[in-house]
Amino acid sequence: MENIRDPREHVNEEPRHDFNDVAMGAVAMGGFMFVVFAVAVIVKFIIT
Repeated sequence: MENIRDPREHVNEEPRHDFNDVAMGAVAMGGFMFVVFAVAVIVKFIIT
């Protein structure tokens, strides 16, 4: 690998599915935010 900036020499060792990665990230973040929301609602009812 003499020229490290040559894009023709780049080999993608692990092909990924970008849409699936983004979708799973969105689902995971939505689930996490739902848990945070549920805990906040429970805490609010306990306080009042």
